Amino acid sequence: MPGNSQRRGAIRKNTKGATVGSGGQRRRGLEGRGPTPKAADREYHPAHKQAKRGGTGGRVASSGGRGAGKPQRRTKGSSEIVAGRNSVVEALRADIPVSTMYVAGRIDSDDRVREALKIATSRGLPILETPRGELDRLTDGAVHQGLALQVPPYEYADPHDFIDPETPGVPLVVALDGITDPRNLGAIIRSVGAFGGHGVVVPERRSVGMTASAWKTSAGAAARIPVAKASNLTRALEEYQKAGFFVIGLDMDGDVELPDLDLADQPLVVVTGSEGKGLSRLVRETCDQIVSIPMHAATESLNAGIATGVTLYEIARRRRR
Repeated sequence: MPGNSQRRGAIRKNTKGATVGSGGQRRRGLEGRGPTPKAADREYHPAHKQAKRGGTGGRVASSGGRGAGKPQRRTKGSSEIVAGRNSVVEALRADIPVSTMYVAGRIDSDDRVREALKIATSRGLPILETPRGELDRLTDGAVHQGLALQVPPYEYADPHDFIDPETPGVPLVVALDGITDPRNLGAIIRSVGAFGGHGVVVPERRSVGMTASAWKTSAGAAARIPVAKASNLTRALEEYQKAGFFVIGLDMDGDVELPDLDLADQPLVVVTGSEGKGLSRLVRETCDQIVSIPMHAATESLNAGIATGVTLYEIARRRRR
């Protein structure tokens, strides 16, 4: 607009003198510095200190069989909060691993609160008195009644752990295909422990994990029976077959009835599918045999936990013979 050049401040004055270059500093700053050194090569990293002591940097060697010498892949689940007086007491009675017990300030004590405090004290668990607002946040708004437990992440085994020629007895592993109910997982772990099994394999996707409910249903067996997590269940089953295992799948329309199973004395992987969809197509095609449990009424069916328990009992019975 005419006349604007006469307005005060319309013309920017250079008060810093002549502009000079960066002397190449900007260009050098854009240059790469090479690859990041390994953790063991960084002086202040814990892996470097452990390497100087002659350690393995946290890696665990495979226990044998196929894949020996490879580092085991240990995966952890997420921590879980158990909320509510009844749930907390039942979890403590089942000896579920607990990292912290939270108690609301000025809680109205009853028999459940006193029992929870007694068990936690006898086990040496950390007990924190927490404001109710903070407890609401920790439990994500659940009805906690002033009591909550934090369950630490479960450390899963590696599927190769069950391929060990030094394992006592004939290897027996249960693999779960599409099981999503933690109570079924807990019941299966309990049956594996009762009938001489060595472990359970679950896939990473579309499958239940080791939750507090699974721990509770296992009635303590989860402390003895390892659960492994496989990134690809079909590939894990093929690895077992290459190691000398036979893979049998449970299905109502099986080719072989359980009493006629002639592979009971061999290293076995028993695959249990979901109640609704059964075995997935790829898993079914990978199995060496599809086995059914004979029942009096064709319209009846068993849930995954009971079907697996019946199968493991029959395998254990035949092996004792």
